[in-house]
Amino acid sequence: MSRILIIDDEPAIGWSLREILSDEGHAVEVAASVEAGLESCARFVPEAMLLDVRLPGRDGISALPEFRSIVPGAPVVVMTAFGDLDTAVRAVNGGAFDYLVKPFDLESVSRIIARALADRDQRAADGANPPAATVTDDVLLVGSSPPMQEVFKQISLVAPTDLPVLITGETGTGKDLAARAIHAHGSRRHRPFVATSIGALAPSVIESELFGHVRGAFTGATSDRPGLFAIADGGTLFLDEIGEASLDLQVKLLRALENREVTPVGATTPRQLDVRVIAATNRDLVAAIAAGTFREDLYHRLHVFPIHMPSLAVRGVDIDALAAHVLARHTAGRPTPTMSEEFLAAIRGRPWQGNVRELKHAIEYAAVVARGGTLRPEHLPAQQATAASQSAGDTAADAQVVIAVRAWVDAALTGGDATAGPLHEPLMNLVETTLVQKVVDAANGNRTAAAKLLGLDRATLRSKLSR
Repeated sequence: MSRILIIDDEPAIGWSLREILSDEGHAVEVAASVEAGLESCARFVPEAMLLDVRLPGRDGISALPEFRSIVPGAPVVVMTAFGDLDTAVRAVNGGAFDYLVKPFDLESVSRIIARALADRDQRAADGANPPAATVTDDVLLVGSSPPMQEVFKQISLVAPTDLPVLITGETGTGKDLAARAIHAHGSRRHRPFVATSIGALAPSVIESELFGHVRGAFTGATSDRPGLFAIADGGTLFLDEIGEASLDLQVKLLRALENREVTPVGATTPRQLDVRVIAATNRDLVAAIAAGTFREDLYHRLHVFPIHMPSLAVRGVDIDALAAHVLARHTAGRPTPTMSEEFLAAIRGRPWQGNVRELKHAIEYAAVVARGGTLRPEHLPAQQATAASQSAGDTAADAQVVIAVRAWVDAALTGGDATAGPLHEPLMNLVETTLVQKVVDAANGNRTAAAKLLGLDRATLRSKLSR
């Protein structure tokens, strides 16, 4: 079918990729370094490439422009197990077709290669070359876990565009940092980034704050005042807690987004604006739509490119790096204290219901209490209240499960008919299916993180998902 070049120095990965792609009829070559890959390009002339980032000698990202110049029509899929936002951005800047995070399912590789080849054929028919993004500035998001690498990939893809972005995730997961990273890595980075929280604006002045007002619009309006939309003109407006917007405000926001214009309070003539809108929420907006508290048309207008920020529960491997980053920032200009192994073990073992924000505050607290010395477990703030709250939440959740199971059994027995069974297997299948799918969704589709959270190996999880 097509010629595919794999450049990866891990023999097991090279073999696995060769096997699945060869089984699909492709001609496949494997190279273990950039130099060997460049030599293969001259002889083999690949139609698509899979390129690892970390290679012996020269790294894959630095060689990406050279590969694209030698074989300009071949889409390149970058692979990495050590990605961060900078790596994802460099891959996009270099013209990579996609960014694949290790460990990955071989089925996903097959899908990406098929999409890359289809895109190549379409571009060849259109006579177009793949576009290259231009990204320079840096906003630091810390993490190397698979869920965060997926976030980095999504940010690198959407940042060069002007698409609206809806960032979801629990409180404290860093939705604001993701919004700033999107702005900083896009073409509007030299224009204003304006952030506001819908929930923090008083209902009586929220329209004036967002859209501005003219002199005499209301008591106290002694002069014209631009709103946040106008201040962000040419740049980005970040609307946090969008789920708190009233239905009346939602109508006005929808009109502003669709028409790219705002009408200040008291004015009769709308003002044209060029603003990219990024919204964020910790609420379930789909449930809010069903409850009639959020407009479906506004949801679809904002949900053009969704990004989900993972909770700290599914990115535990990032805790040490996050703690080191917070400590370094807290002690900027002064010697950074050491974190003892016992301290690191203690923060790894806490639940962190408040996610990264709670971890940040705990590290800062510990640094103050330690007074420049080595951080130890006793320097952490007490968590009795959090533990009690979690215990109460667990008790309530357990009670809900018991009630739901009893209702299910009652319905199955249909009026006391004890011969309605067997009941055990269908109930277990129902519960397990719900559990597995919910955890996979919470891990943003990353099966490795989901398997870890469930306490299963990846093969067992894959089997359960298939079944």
